Amino acid sequence: MVELDAPLAPLTTLRLGGPARRLVTATTDEDVIAAVREADAAGEPLLVLGGGSNLVIGDAGFAGTVLRIATTGFLLDGTALELAAGEVWADAVARTVDHGLAGIEFLAGIPGSAGATPVQNVGAYGQEVAQSVTEVVAYDRRAGEVVTLSNAECAFSYRHSRFKADPDRYVVLRVRFGLQDNGGLSAPVAYAETARHLGVEPGEPVALRAAFEAVLRLRSGKGMVLDAADHDTWSAGSFFTNPVLTAEQYAAFLALVAGRELTAPAYPAPDGCTKTSAAWLIDKAGFGKGYGSGPATLSTKHTLALTNRGAATAEDLLALAREIRDGVRAAFGVELVNEPVMVGVKL
Repeated sequence: MVELDAPLAPLTTLRLGGPARRLVTATTDEDVIAAVREADAAGEPLLVLGGGSNLVIGDAGFAGTVLRIATTGFLLDGTALELAAGEVWADAVARTVDHGLAGIEFLAGIPGSAGATPVQNVGAYGQEVAQSVTEVVAYDRRAGEVVTLSNAECAFSYRHSRFKADPDRYVVLRVRFGLQDNGGLSAPVAYAETARHLGVEPGEPVALRAAFEAVLRLRSGKGMVLDAADHDTWSAGSFFTNPVLTAEQYAAFLALVAGRELTAPAYPAPDGCTKTSAAWLIDKAGFGKGYGSGPATLSTKHTLALTNRGAATAEDLLALAREIRDGVRAAFGVELVNEPVMVGVKL
């Protein structure tokens, strides 16, 4: 289906942004590939859209083709799962739990499509898709062919991947996962907040459905499960990634924190780095829950979510994001980086 001058705001969880010059909705892999090839042959700018949950579209919209991937397919063979890129991620996770399979249960309730999960290496509550993705089937625009990339070839890292590093090359068609049959148990609980909520020690497994439902409760309490009636969920989820600091950066950060008699969260990260909490930084820099007096504010439930209170523009949201980023830099010398993809705008 092709629409001209099509509104994009209703297709994103922020409900922001201007129209697409041309919107193509594809329901099969063949339609996806045909639309990509057509845009590329015409030299047309192309934006691939899934669930719209990790996207900030500028108020001017997109002067090109927006390809909305609406493919479906949930294929389970033992513990091997293949999802079409357009499958609703939250629904797919729920179905794996119904089948008694572990591996993505702590990623419950995350909005968006399955095809977006390897791009961002989606993660939450101590689990990320890099732990269970076995292969990604994608259309390689440079080679003009469908390719299958192994987990290693996806080059996953914290909220990053080969697909995010080279956004104009690959269009994800299908994602394959290797899940586990743990006899009704979850993967080991890796996140301290989840462990406390479940009354166990980190590293212990729990009943699979208990883990799934605990995550949904935790996410709902932070406004991170979509609800059209709750403006705290009119967001792109976590707007900033948790900063990963080198040893030198961390030492400078600790000196600033000590001067304010604060103790910051710290988690080991690869290459001798330390990860700290963006939500903690935002809060301690003076931006509490609900901060803001305009049409875009911080969520009243979580400082990491920037929300549209119903009449915000993309520029309203970005002005708030810049204020928070600059305030955290001034307070702690740490540069926050946006997690959502920016289309036609920059932070």
